Amino acid sequence: MTATLPVSVESEIFYPSADGQPVAETYEHLYALLTTLEVLKQYLANRQATVLGNQFLYYAQGFPKLRVAPDVMVIFDVAPGGRDNYKVWEEGQVPTVIFEMTSFGTKGQDEIFKKTLYEQLGVKEYWLFDPKSEWVEQQLRGYRLRGEIYEPIQDGRSEPLQLRLVVEERLIGFYQEDTGEKLLIPGELAQALRQEVLARQQAEELVEQERQRAEQAELQIEQLKARLRSLNVDPDTIE
Repeated sequence: MTATLPVSVESEIFYPSADGQPVAETYEHLYALLTTLEVLKQYLANRQATVLGNQFLYYAQGFPKLRVAPDVMVIFDVAPGGRDNYKVWEEGQVPTVIFEMTSFGTKGQDEIFKKTLYEQLGVKEYWLFDPKSEWVEQQLRGYRLRGEIYEPIQDGRSEPLQLRLVVEERLIGFYQEDTGEKLLIPGELAQALRQEVLARQQAEELVEQERQRAEQAELQIEQLKARLRSLNVDPDTIE
């Protein structure tokens, strides 16, 4: 059971939301981080969950130096929306899934310290993605909590997210298990939207062309009837 500090004591403790350090080591790491963040935010938009990127995770009340900043973390059963930082004792939930965009320079931190910490905190899944292929074989490595111990994920699936993860160049591709549908990244969403708008415009143009053809045909019929009447022929008697 987590001990709770008296309100008067807790109010005097400052929990920073930034430390002045870069968000990511390289552009590739930043792009992978932001893309993963946005894709999962869209995917979980209607769920009781939040997805945070590079926010401080405080896991010990009263000890603001005991913190870590996961690149992307998904937390279920909490209010949706962003936070400047995340305090486990206030929210009542630890992250369910964490992604770290790793590099050779952060290998020890990511593979040893963070893995041990997340394991002890009870984070159900921990994924390491190496966008520059510096040390992780096949770029993506996952661990799933079994009891109190992390075991390697062999099937490329995220059980809590119900997604299949696939390396697509320097990004993680996410596919829904039930439909096989890919979760589109922002650029793909924009392209899909453009295609949808174009298809709608083309459909509207076809409808308009059909309307104009129908009007033209009706006009030709009326002209033919008028011609027949001028010849003293009743067009309604013609079969």
